[in-house]
Amino acid sequence: RFIACPQLARTVQRCLQSGTGPGPQPVLLEFAPGPGVLTRTLLNAGVKVVALESNSVFLPNLQSLENSLDGQLKVIYGDFFRLDPLVSGTLKPPAMCSDKLFETMGLAAVPWMADVPVKVFGILPQKKERNMLWRLLFALYECNSIYRYGRVELNLFISEKEYKVLTAKPGEPRAYQALTVLWQLGCEIQLLHMEPWSSFVTNLKNGGLWIPKSVFLPNDHLCLVRLTPQQNLFTGGLKPTNGTTFIFMVKQCLAKPKSRLTDRLHSWSLDDAGKLLRQLEIPRKAQARDLYPEDYKHLFEALQNSNLFIETWFHDEALESIRNIN
Repeated sequence: RFIACPQLARTVQRCLQSGTGPGPQPVLLEFAPGPGVLTRTLLNAGVKVVALESNSVFLPNLQSLENSLDGQLKVIYGDFFRLDPLVSGTLKPPAMCSDKLFETMGLAAVPWMADVPVKVFGILPQKKERNMLWRLLFALYECNSIYRYGRVELNLFISEKEYKVLTAKPGEPRAYQALTVLWQLGCEIQLLHMEPWSSFVTNLKNGGLWIPKSVFLPNDHLCLVRLTPQQNLFTGGLKPTNGTTFIFMVKQCLAKPKSRLTDRLHSWSLDDAGKLLRQLEIPRKAQARDLYPEDYKHLFEALQNSNLFIETWFHDEALESIRNIN
């Protein structure tokens, strides 16, 4: 899928350049640009672009455009959805390591508290959408993959139903999930634009556009969403070294959103669950879906003082969760 409408390309270009202050602008990494409708619009606006394309059909035209410019465009053969796969041995292109990608882009890592070093733009394919959102979350909380290089900003077209999940409020049935808590805590989430599905070239099925069905949440648009990692994410007890454990804790709590938090804590063999909740000013009868993202972070930090998160079974479950996502 890619942007085929020049008018939409201009809208996206304006969105991507919004909110940028004076001074040097970060490089924009566009993945899966396809025929390059947006790429040319960005170049005409003076944006420096790195195009990461995995389809060899589109590479010749993109490379021809690269050769006609004086360093404003760099074309790389690679697949954003196959960065840093959990495999041994040499990677077969278009799979690649993020280290190789950033080396080719000519970019070095910057401290987490520094400004955004790179902006990423692309459209998440529907069949991989949920999986990619989880993979990016694990990379974010571990400061791994693209996040080894700093607070990389994502500008992604995602389905309206997933946008509703990412921005849901506590207590909302079906929408408020572990994905909600982790993205809201990890990133500033900003809606830049909503566009009907018909503006995109996508898979054809039975002669029409293939649009994922959604029973409980609206899904009439693709939403351009900006996800900027929080500078203060790794404060207190949350660190890249235990980020995976925190993700697993949130997933476990919200696996049954209506369950009482005390029941979940007791299932982890925590005897003084009531006392802990009182210290955190969380009602004893609170359900998992009632807690705000910040509450989950405070709960995790409080549990660091116990021996709960050093037990082997917990780490084994967390590692298995990572393998399943990858």
